[in-house]
Amino acid sequence: MILVCGEALIDLFLGQAGPGAALPVTAAAGGSPFNVAVGLARLEAPAGYLGGLSRDAFGDFLAARLAAEGVDTRLARRSQRPTPLAIVSADAAGQPAYSFHAENCAERDLSPDDLPATLGPAVEAIAMGSYALAVEPVGSALLALAAREAAQRVVSLDHNLRPALIGDLGRWRERFGRFLRHAAIVKLSLEDLEAAYGEGVDAEAWAQQRLAEGVALVVLTRGSHGAIGWSSAARVEATARPVTVIDTVGAGDTFHAALLARLRQRGLLRREALAGIGAEGLGDALRHAGIAAGITCTRRGADLPRAAEVEAAG
Repeated sequence: MILVCGEALIDLFLGQAGPGAALPVTAAAGGSPFNVAVGLARLEAPAGYLGGLSRDAFGDFLAARLAAEGVDTRLARRSQRPTPLAIVSADAAGQPAYSFHAENCAERDLSPDDLPATLGPAVEAIAMGSYALAVEPVGSALLALAAREAAQRVVSLDHNLRPALIGDLGRWRERFGRFLRHAAIVKLSLEDLEAAYGEGVDAEAWAQQRLAEGVALVVLTRGSHGAIGWSSAARVEATARPVTVIDTVGAGDTFHAALLARLRQRGLLRREALAGIGAEGLGDALRHAGIAAGITCTRRGADLPRAAEVEAAG
């Protein structure tokens, strides 16, 4: 099982209102880690979820969605705090813009004392990411979990940077640097890289530095320009399959889920295997993840594909 840790929230998608008309709003389950957990389950990779879920109506909806998708929710913490909300609007190119209502909400209500004493052998890997890593007390809880478990199983990190929520960027970089010490896989987008480390940052140098520090696999997604992966044994560029983009909500989460699912399927979701992954195995994983992400881009919202869809498209 791949245990996914972090926030679950409600995405409120804003439509276009005519003069004098009410603004149309559609509510959907969301949050980057929530999407990754659902994506893994749809790709037939056993998944679990560890994070705070409210006991309000939205929290019940999120818990029911996870269960319906086949995600193990035994490690979810039910909270009396409200469910966080993300307001999502998209530009003409389908690129989403977010504003958040997430102060003192349920996704933060996880402390180090709430962590399970052990995870057990069924948990092969842990996936973490997004703004839950930077807010308290959940950030400290997940850092403690990563530090405790990194020697026993793969830890995969996704920056998924949300500047509006993390506050001081320098402080965020210091915190994320502590997570990086325990990571076997680091996945980020070019947008994340430049937002976190400065526009024009040298991606090649950044990736090589992470490998030198002990990360086994670094993956950079570049939207329609495909993805690049680095290990100690290979550097691979994978092109993106052309698709008609409706919006890109959930595309990065799909990529992360599909990358992990493919590595697991190929018996590579182990630190020693990742460190030595060659061009063939890395290229296969990147292409598979890119195909899955492309399917999500052809749909409205974070509607992640199932295994049969990805195989058919590939």
